[in-house]
Amino acid sequence: MPRAGRFLVLAAVFVCAACGLVYELELVALASSLTGDSVTQASVVLSVMVFAMGVGSLLAKRLRCRAAVGFGLLEALLALVGGCSALLLYGAFAWLGGTRHALVAVSLVIGTLIGAEMPLLMTLIQRVSRCARQDAGGTVADLFAADYVGALVGGLAFPFLLLPWLGQLTTALATGAVNALAGGVLVLWLFGRDLTGRGRLLLLSVNAVVLAVLAVAAALADDFERAARQAVYGAHVRVAVRTPVQEVVLTGRRDEPPDLYVDGRLRVDGDDRHRHHPALVHPAMRGRHARVLVLGGGDGLAVREVLRYGGVESVTVVEADPVLVRLARTDPALARLNGHAYGDRRVRVVSAEPFHWLRTARGGTPYDVVLSDLPPPGSGAGATPYSLEFYGLTARALAPGGRLAVHAGPLPERSLRYWTVEATLRAAGFTTRPYTVPGRSRRGLVLAVRGAPDRAGPPALRVAPGVRGGDAAAGEVPSAAALEEGARRLERTRPRVLPPSTLARPRYGP
Repeated sequence: MPRAGRFLVLAAVFVCAACGLVYELELVALASSLTGDSVTQASVVLSVMVFAMGVGSLLAKRLRCRAAVGFGLLEALLALVGGCSALLLYGAFAWLGGTRHALVAVSLVIGTLIGAEMPLLMTLIQRVSRCARQDAGGTVADLFAADYVGALVGGLAFPFLLLPWLGQLTTALATGAVNALAGGVLVLWLFGRDLTGRGRLLLLSVNAVVLAVLAVAAALADDFERAARQAVYGAHVRVAVRTPVQEVVLTGRRDEPPDLYVDGRLRVDGDDRHRHHPALVHPAMRGRHARVLVLGGGDGLAVREVLRYGGVESVTVVEADPVLVRLARTDPALARLNGHAYGDRRVRVVSAEPFHWLRTARGGTPYDVVLSDLPPPGSGAGATPYSLEFYGLTARALAPGGRLAVHAGPLPERSLRYWTVEATLRAAGFTTRPYTVPGRSRRGLVLAVRGAPDRAGPPALRVAPGVRGGDAAAGEVPSAAALEEGARRLERTRPRVLPPSTLARPRYGP
């Protein structure tokens, strides 16, 4: 019996550690998805939870005299808070407009409860094992070994098993149910005789209520997610899908231009569609443009503008999310908006992360034009496609005299990030021309050519001759006067000196 009891306690340590790490990873993943700032979210969750674990360890001293019932109630509470943590965070984002305070509060509570587990488990294993009482050092080693192995299993199960199969909300709820069962079974089976009748009834009732709440929440998770999406995106959510790369949401009526959101941020504004992509594409197409490379741009709107030129022989689109490309092909409203660009035989789609593709694609024919239509720069992975190394690889893919156009995010609230992109391009050996166009959502754009500026100065913001009129979906071709005026206004906001962003030292902070 002592050996079996010891094994059961260590098994509970294993399960609790796995559940605790899943809660932690879930908070980081969901907060990063909602805000797009993975470094800040991970730092907040990890630092707050580690601090709270220390607080929980101290608070657990008062429960050691009633370790069994205390541990059972502790696990039930942890299962409830951890299981509902994703719902709480998503709800705060949808109805309160932000996740910062909810993230800190939930991380603090979960960390405190996790920190209280180990002192109570140490007490319980000493009760069932004489060896544990005599060899405290060996017992601590066993507890930490089970804890670390459980954390390994939970950490690997989350991205490769739980998240793809269950999604973020249901993963947290299912983990909470496992957590409650592990704590309840350990206490009632191993220490049930030591509990009073009232204590046993209390544990059974609390665990039953927690499991019932988690089951009801799991049954209503889809309805909750739809309601939260409508609170964020409005009533006309037509398509909502979470891909392995990002969350893609398409809104609007079927008879009007759609809005496209990627990870909660507006990617395509249906009412302002005639400005952003034409302004990105047309200045770069002035000159030779037989071979065009589009980095990102899975929505097909940049490709739509490129295909308005008769001299285009091939267009290569490198998009990390094949689901977004499939949506751009098959959704009637989005396909109509991009002019059914993916139906053109000249267009080739490569499903790959742009940085990795640029790094491994060697020896091919260089491109006359490269268009970078990627999500705005951010911390963590969001800084990679705006780094010095990325632009160095892009320069290698450009033909002599080729042109690079970069969509560098919204203005004016992110102007420092925008000018950091421009400084990074210059550090990579490009001559740049910053510019923007007026519209409902101002976007920062940069036109760049390889090499130092010659006597003619930076590249001219002019539209190439021979552009076709296109259909009703085609964007309005910006005039040279409008582009120059946008460049002059933007130039007035240029800071004096900014260092470039690199992979080792990203400069796009929160």
